[in-house]
Amino acid sequence: MNRRRVLIGGGALALVGAGFAATEGRNWYYAYLSEDVAESLSVREAHVQALAGEVLLVDIRRPDEWAGTGSAASGHRLDMRREDFTDALLALAEGDRSARIALICARGVRSSRLANQLAAAGFTNVIDVPEGMLGSAAGPGWIREGLPVDRS
Repeated sequence: MNRRRVLIGGGALALVGAGFAATEGRNWYYAYLSEDVAESLSVREAHVQALAGEVLLVDIRRPDEWAGTGSAASGHRLDMRREDFTDALLALAEGDRSARIALICARGVRSSRLANQLAAAGFTNVIDVPEGMLGSAAGPGWIREGLPVDRS
């Protein structure tokens, strides 16, 4: 191996290490998407809080995804692509824009992005579930945690 490759490889490793430290071990892409999300929950915390009525858990994935894996049994299904998504979400929250609303998707990317959009739309207590149903860098996800799913 020549000296140039060693230097380039070492520099790349140093950049990765610095980035890892700067994001406290979180995925860089996720860290960028979720920079304005005030709160996040693990899938287990989301389930417990949804069962206790402390949070409104909403699976924002597509109907074909719900059909493929089921959705969180303690949550509600609401396709984020609906034109009336904000109104439908507000109806689920009984008109309360300050209700604690936890969003879950497949791997945490869409939920994080949508959490930021909802905050900009006046929702004041939107929470991200970054593990998602299938798992991500944030954790194993709803299904691998063995949490209950609704397959209907």
